[in-house]
Amino acid sequence: MWGGLALAVAALLSLLAAPATAVMPAVDVQGGRATTAHEVAVARSATQDFTHPPAAKKAGYALLKDAKGIACIAMKGMGGMGIHYADGALVDGRIRLRHPEALVYRFTFNGHLRLSALEYLVTREAWRAHHPTGRPALFGHRFNLTPAGNRFGLPAYFSLHAWVWDKNPAGKFAPFNPDVHCPPGV
Repeated sequence: MWGGLALAVAALLSLLAAPATAVMPAVDVQGGRATTAHEVAVARSATQDFTHPPAAKKAGYALLKDAKGIACIAMKGMGGMGIHYADGALVDGRIRLRHPEALVYRFTFNGHLRLSALEYLVTREAWRAHHPTGRPALFGHRFNLTPAGNRFGLPAYFSLHAWVWDKNPAGKFAPFNPDVHCPPGV
């Protein structure tokens, strides 16, 4: 079990240093910049086969735990993010609407995991190599910066959560959802 996790984290870390390249935003049928609603629909369509973790695992996503072995991410007073399954091969410095680097699951009332959000991320170093200023943006929202020394032991990175599969009272692109809770010890 730990060997597989170590390999997933090693793969993720090795890919975090890859060069960043921008990806053109999705466009609508008229050829203009896509609306946020259209981008959300595209992201949902692209991830509809990953509503439960077994499908994500089969596609190359692996359970991501922090440095303390915690899988379900929550913050007192803010709610939770849930359980992340990340695909290290997608952490390549590019931001692609249809290919989120992580899938975020929450516990349902019966204890099963269900897809709730997507997380897009790129290291700050990879982004800055091609974009000396600013932050990446998707869905009309700028990514958040997580500094080095974070709970995952990763270098500084930009990320954006998109709650395209679940409602988030804090906002569709807020990192934490007050309706998401983590069971003790997960």
